[in-house]
Amino acid sequence: MPLKLLKNETEDRLIIERVMYARRYTLQLDKTRCVGCEICQTVCPREAITIIKPIRVEGEKLQKPRIDIDVEKCQYCGICNAICPFGALELRINGEKTIPVVNAESFPELIREITIDSSKCPIDCNECEEACPLNLIKVRIITPDGEEVKDLSSYPDKDRLKVEVSLDKDHCPVCRICEAKCPYDAIHTSKIIHGFIRVNSELCPDGCRDCVDVCPIPNVLYILENGKVSVNELFCIYCGVCRVVCPVEGALELRRTSIRHKPVKSGAWNKALEKLTSTVDMTKELRSKAIARIQDSVKRRFVWRVS
Repeated sequence: MPLKLLKNETEDRLIIERVMYARRYTLQLDKTRCVGCEICQTVCPREAITIIKPIRVEGEKLQKPRIDIDVEKCQYCGICNAICPFGALELRINGEKTIPVVNAESFPELIREITIDSSKCPIDCNECEEACPLNLIKVRIITPDGEEVKDLSSYPDKDRLKVEVSLDKDHCPVCRICEAKCPYDAIHTSKIIHGFIRVNSELCPDGCRDCVDVCPIPNVLYILENGKVSVNELFCIYCGVCRVVCPVEGALELRRTSIRHKPVKSGAWNKALEKLTSTVDMTKELRSKAIARIQDSVKRRFVWRVS
């Protein structure tokens, strides 16, 4: 039994804690990164996470949903920490960052595939930094000694300068906008979540733009001249916050078909995958993995016999 259950909420943070004799579990939500999507609530095995929908105020942009965490239900397994595409949740045990379900290989880490070749970047370009909707990219101009140059006009030998591009990968949902905006083919990415999203404009209420207001990635959802919502799937990350706030059932259809993740051996992930995608899509992934394991086993046997 816990000695204490603690909950503290500020404008930017929600922190819950379970204090035991030998351990202190802390789960922190960074509200500045959380977009109020449905992913963590969907996979939580204890139903400890609740989405609180925003209230529309006439004439104002709709605020994003927020999440609440039940301090009594949470078991600090780390599933929400592992699955959040924005890295908005962080679990600590006795002050140390950890994800128990990942450490136990019962739940996977997401694959955030982003490569940046800064050798292709000219010193006068910061397109990727300006394009990133979450301000996760920083472009620095550095001297051969590693010092940052703030004012290019004051540096005489510009040929010796180099570009350093840094990315906060842990909080990147891989929308791919940086890759599309880079004019020098220096950035290559692959989405974490694949799927599709459709808007039935006939069901959209006149003047409604709730989904557009809360979408964390600019121009994925936008308003047509007729006032209806349309979608550009190229940069959609399929987080589902649009579906959370949509006031009309059936007006917005979102389906996740696959999630890129590191290898895992667990039924817990299978259950989560079924909730996040569908039984059909989960079966496809499991079948493809089974085939891959068989192929790998055959290759190993062949190598062993040859050797």
